[in-house]
Amino acid sequence: MVTTQRPGNRCGLLSPGLNLCSSTCTQPHRKRLSESDDPTTERRGVKRKSTEDGEGEPTKKKEKKGRLAFNLFGFNLFGFNLFGKESASSSKDSGKAAADDEGPNTKKKRRPNLKKARQSVSLRAEFEAKYKQQDQLGEGGCGTVFGGYRKADNLPVAIKHIPEKNILYQHVDGTGKQLPVEVAIMLELADKTSKSVGMSASVSLLDWYNLDQELILVMERPIPAEDLHNYIYNNGGSLPEQEAKIILKQLVDAAIHLEKKNIFHRDIKNENILIETSSDVPRVRLIDFGLSCFVKRGDCYRIFCGTYNFISPELFSHGWYRAGPTTVWQMGVVLFETLHDADFETIKFLENCLRISETLSENCQDFLRGCLTTDPKQRPTLEQLRLHPWLKIN
Repeated sequence: MVTTQRPGNRCGLLSPGLNLCSSTCTQPHRKRLSESDDPTTERRGVKRKSTEDGEGEPTKKKEKKGRLAFNLFGFNLFGFNLFGKESASSSKDSGKAAADDEGPNTKKKRRPNLKKARQSVSLRAEFEAKYKQQDQLGEGGCGTVFGGYRKADNLPVAIKHIPEKNILYQHVDGTGKQLPVEVAIMLELADKTSKSVGMSASVSLLDWYNLDQELILVMERPIPAEDLHNYIYNNGGSLPEQEAKIILKQLVDAAIHLEKKNIFHRDIKNENILIETSSDVPRVRLIDFGLSCFVKRGDCYRIFCGTYNFISPELFSHGWYRAGPTTVWQMGVVLFETLHDADFETIKFLENCLRISETLSENCQDFLRGCLTTDPKQRPTLEQLRLHPWLKIN
């Protein structure tokens, strides 16, 4: 079995029609895959080194034995290709693509562009004059993150290098300009919100440089901070219900803010949530918009992008999923892993191999059951979650 870094795999693209049933309560392994990656398995329990930007090198947690419940790779099941170009369909017209940034960016080989090469040299010089890059913080399936600081004021930053081949999505703005979707979304989030960065704000994009061979993103780097996955591990494997409530309240607020901006993150999970630890109350920051997209009302998606252990069940039962119900499902996944010393896996949960602890308060159990309802039409909305008694009671 090939061992890979648990959080470093970027994107899983899965088609509907996969068989949910397995004969035993076995454990599919948790990772994200890029279309360019070779499908491999990984050892559960591999953790990242705590870093302030949410990316890091793995360290070992406790070993848990397990094997794949079913093979997700290399098959054409029920006539669906597992890996293919993604599209979003409107409920009014399922045959039309709903947005420009929802399909992987495939490019043909091209001749060297001397003008662009010269521009890249100039942009790289500008980047190096403005920022000092330091040690590597982590490496994922799509890029590598380094620490650093802005020379003018010593502001700590996280510097993310993404090879051009790994830029899977493009977005066309109102002027017709094509931008990497991660850049477009972070710019949209920064628009008119610089004075309202609150407890649930996304990490800000400070600068970006689109070079000939790679994209460089310079982001703020909260210090001290660690991702929620490591924060839970370093606090004994699960958090008290009251502390989990503080985190979930902020996370729901952040998700509502994205929804109002018509942004679908698609991969909200503990590894993509930073916890600032500079005060007694943990502050939530959301990171990694590499798989995100802009959505329109009624859009549905037929190929999954994200972490396949957390696939919302409607992709299996209906063959499609939507932004709102999927985000609510991810809220449940985050809360489940926060309160239980166990990795969540959709297959195991649907097979009743994972169960909500009865030691939790009734309101907390009800909140979790609502988020993890199998039928997406029966799941509460994000606004309904915000008003849930569990989040409102101190």
